[in-house]
Amino acid sequence: MDNVNIGGTFVTRLDAPLVLASGQALPNRIAKAAMEEFLAVDGQLPGHELAGLYRRWARGGAGLMITGHAMVDRRALADPSDVVLEEGTPLEAFRQWARAAQSGDGRVWLQVNHPGRVMTTDMPGAVRSASDVAVDVGRYSRLFPRPEPMTSEQIEETVQRFATTARMAESAGFDGVQIHAAHGYLISQFLSPLTNLRRDRWGGGLENRARLLLDIVAAVRAEVGERFAVGVKLNTADFQRGGFGADDASRVVAMLSEFPVDLVELSGGSLESLATHGHPADGSTLAREAYFLDAAEKIITDASVPIMLTGGIRRRSVAERVLAQGTSVVGMATALAVDPSLPRRWLHGEDAAAEVEPLRWRDKGLAAAAGQAALRCRLARLSREKASSGRTPPILALAGERLHRRAALRRYRRWLVDRRPPAPAG
Repeated sequence: MDNVNIGGTFVTRLDAPLVLASGQALPNRIAKAAMEEFLAVDGQLPGHELAGLYRRWARGGAGLMITGHAMVDRRALADPSDVVLEEGTPLEAFRQWARAAQSGDGRVWLQVNHPGRVMTTDMPGAVRSASDVAVDVGRYSRLFPRPEPMTSEQIEETVQRFATTARMAESAGFDGVQIHAAHGYLISQFLSPLTNLRRDRWGGGLENRARLLLDIVAAVRAEVGERFAVGVKLNTADFQRGGFGADDASRVVAMLSEFPVDLVELSGGSLESLATHGHPADGSTLAREAYFLDAAEKIITDASVPIMLTGGIRRRSVAERVLAQGTSVVGMATALAVDPSLPRRWLHGEDAAAEVEPLRWRDKGLAAAAGQAALRCRLARLSREKASSGRTPPILALAGERLHRRAALRRYRRWLVDRRPPAPAG
């Protein structure tokens, strides 16, 4: 049976399979959501550590694994340790990554992304966005330059880059891609009226602000096979006053259902509004688990495309409550860094939970950065097949990540120079 009676309500079972519009079948309703791994090696390629990390997660039993983002343009990275997949990228390392992630029973999708304005001042290359609205993170704003508004030609080129990356992901053996349209990255910047001030066909009303996302979905779908899955990650809301809200998200989901899209993951927040860490800028109170369930309720009810909900889920009872609200897939990220075996334990009937202790520092931005650094230390240990119980103090993790970033930035700069086309003769 695909349903179970919980408190008099029939709920989709966590172990129930799900057949998507593409015909691809997920063996259960648990997904590993994307996390930034910061594990790219020379050439911005996935290395043995990334393969090892996903091999470990594959044993955990999730029906779907979505990778951390791969960037579609070598000139635009959110971090110098990001993976890049574009025309001309050698695919063997990606094939090894995909095979490692598929070593269990689940499917693996490559998340594809462009940072837009979320590039720090020390990164090479021009910083571009929908409009020239700079990142506002208080005293840390100086770390982010004011972006240049993208021209129509640059927008069209970016659309094609997403499609090319998806085609190459399919060639490398991934089962699908997830287009990242959340968390304040480029597509999210076009969707939000706070960061998209354009007066052309890419700005104004929501239909125009959603054009970049819809054009990318259409271009990707045209480049890949029918059985290759195409998903989208979308904010339930930016959690900023006057920004992209739940009503906007509901309308965008309706637009996406016409393509069709296989799965829409709902999350929330951005660099300016740390909703994924429980600190929304609009002052709303989020639950410590299933952060976005209340905000997503109407979106889920109105959606005609399967919905995946992510954000703070780490207990089986909460996962079952999320499914009871009408979602099709439960997504977890941090919980699977704490206990990569959690899906299989739930599927076997255990009431296991991942204990995640938030940092209570006064500086919420610094606390979020330190918490993420500690999380990535845990991922690095998992990638080396070490026990997941080790813990690096957040302040030491943050210091270590700063050193790692400096080395990665030097390596990335050298690689960019090597990749430049030769100057014309004469």
